[in-house]
Amino acid sequence: MQVDSAWPKPLPHDWVLGEVSGVAVDAADNVWLIQRPAKAHAAPPVIEFDPAGTVLRAWGGPGTGYDWFQSEHGITIDAKGFVWLGGNGANDGQVLKFTQQGVFLLQIGHPAAGAASNDVTRLGRPAGVAVDAAAHEVYIADGYGNRRIIVFDSETGAYKRHWGAYGERPSDAAQHYDPRAPLPRQFGRPVHCVKLAADGLVYVCDRQNDRIQVFHKDGRFVTEYRIAPETTGLGSVWDLGLWPDAGQTLLFNGDGRNEVVRILRRADGVVLGVFGRPGRGPGEFHWVHSLAIDSRGDVFTTEVDGGNRVQRFVPEAGR
Repeated sequence: MQVDSAWPKPLPHDWVLGEVSGVAVDAADNVWLIQRPAKAHAAPPVIEFDPAGTVLRAWGGPGTGYDWFQSEHGITIDAKGFVWLGGNGANDGQVLKFTQQGVFLLQIGHPAAGAASNDVTRLGRPAGVAVDAAAHEVYIADGYGNRRIIVFDSETGAYKRHWGAYGERPSDAAQHYDPRAPLPRQFGRPVHCVKLAADGLVYVCDRQNDRIQVFHKDGRFVTEYRIAPETTGLGSVWDLGLWPDAGQTLLFNGDGRNEVVRILRRADGVVLGVFGRPGRGPGEFHWVHSLAIDSRGDVFTTEVDGGNRVQRFVPEAGR
């Protein structure tokens, strides 16, 4: 993978990005960001780029009929083109659904503080979303406050099911990750991403426990992959992306603690390659936070904690 330092094009209106906390790619290979607006010349929270890096539209923020976020976090474009957003502020207990034009459609949950991993009426600082369009279900990585995956009807917002690590009932009891100790039976905080593969498997980022857990859609545990298990503190599994070949044979793992993106074989979690390094230059990372992959295999990464940018990496072979 090689960085394309000319992407995106300069933003219009002298806009400045704040922390770029989420990225997604839609069916037309347009790239969507959610970001935390900077203090001066702030760009809107949600920005759409075409494949060439030109801004197509931008919107977001407080409005009528929904509760906007204290801290924007995570964006997903579902198969019907709807835009799903989350937030990880102290009182962010909701996920929002919009059209691509920014028209509000649905709110799941409500603002609330504190952990409540078995309360199905509100969320706990939700970090990421995945949508099963055929089943009309939305999976939420919940999150910075809670320790679970929770599933709702994507059209009505009705609760369906939820589970914690290993498919067990989640608990909010205190825990601490120690690389030398047995693995925790609960997710750590945050549960930072959820991704759905075409074969029906559900992949979950258990960030601070340095692992990817894999499930069936009903919450039955399949397996787990440990990623850089010596990593403490912020953890190694920040986000995942699926390679766009027929079998989705690769997983890309963004790691904001070690400042790299790993390429894993999806079948067994073996690391096949790594790119990136700590730094501020093109191709380097400072708190690489989220990633997305388009239909051509271009990888888009975002950064927070002052990184405040999106980068595009293109496959070296065949481009």
